[in-house]
Amino acid sequence: MAAALLHHHAAGRVTVRSAGSAPADTINPAVIEAMNEVGLDLTQEFPKPLTTEAVHAADIVITMGCGDACPVFPGKRYLDWSLPDPAGKTLDQVRPIRDQIDHRVQALLAELTTTGRH
Repeated sequence: MAAALLHHHAAGRVTVRSAGSAPADTINPAVIEAMNEVGLDLTQEFPKPLTTEAVHAADIVITMGCGDACPVFPGKRYLDWSLPDPAGKTLDQVRPIRDQIDHRVQALLAELTTTGRH
């Protein structure tokens, strides 16, 4: 959700990658529906594994509870967004998670576009 929301709001101003330390086989249908409600289609997306290369290439790494499973490199900026995992949740349970992610994504984008770091 975070990658799709950031990609949408950034409109090409930042490069976005999405990956998980233990990705599921498919995206939760409730997540797809919740994102559809805000005009974002995730039906062509799929969970991707987090790679050391992706973290190494990033300026900012946003984690959501991956703990020791996420590679850590000196000099990278890490933000841990402690949010509920939407896995197995219903649409009604996913909506507030989506909205919290959207709020954080928009705040980060405002910071990045103000500082020119992206």
